Amino acid sequence: MLGLRRKFRLETERLTLRAPVHSDYNAWTSLRRDSRAFLQPWEPAWADDHLSRRAFTNRVYWANRSIAQGTAVPLFLIRRGDQQLVGALSLDNIRRGPAQSATLGYWTGQPFARQGFMREAIAAMVHHAFQRMDLSRIEAACLPENVASRGLLERSGFKYEGVAQSYLQIGGRWRTHVLYAQLRGDRRGRTQIG
Repeated sequence: MLGLRRKFRLETERLTLRAPVHSDYNAWTSLRRDSRAFLQPWEPAWADDHLSRRAFTNRVYWANRSIAQGTAVPLFLIRRGDQQLVGALSLDNIRRGPAQSATLGYWTGQPFARQGFMREAIAAMVHHAFQRMDLSRIEAACLPENVASRGLLERSGFKYEGVAQSYLQIGGRWRTHVLYAQLRGDRRGRTQIG
């Protein structure tokens, strides 16, 4: 039927990954506000209206438009047991043609950190990107001192590739990041016996 589209979602053992909806505003605002000190050292500076309803409404429209156009897949992580928002991840900067690649970004609210939720979500997103979207490469970057994020990427199958000078503005200044990538059918670090 015209005008009806199945909403994008991925299911994992404990999570539903889906696009944000307007009714997520209160949960998102509370989690971001309560996790501010935990998140801000690793993220670009928040705009003055970052937690406003208008900014969130724009985020919802952008997410749905991006998914429909195939330019990004921004998803909220919803814990299935109680429908609690635990964080978000995004496959962004999707490049088609010869590149077939995208960039992975993510955040977890402080109460849900180090419980395996993000690793579970990344595994589902990577599988979807390689098997359903036919991507060949997924890139991710984080600050060198973000030991938790580096460990998460490495445990999720991403390999260290190098350093990008002045990669993103964090806390109002240009910061160098370490770069990671996962390739479909990645054999880096493995030896073929034969």
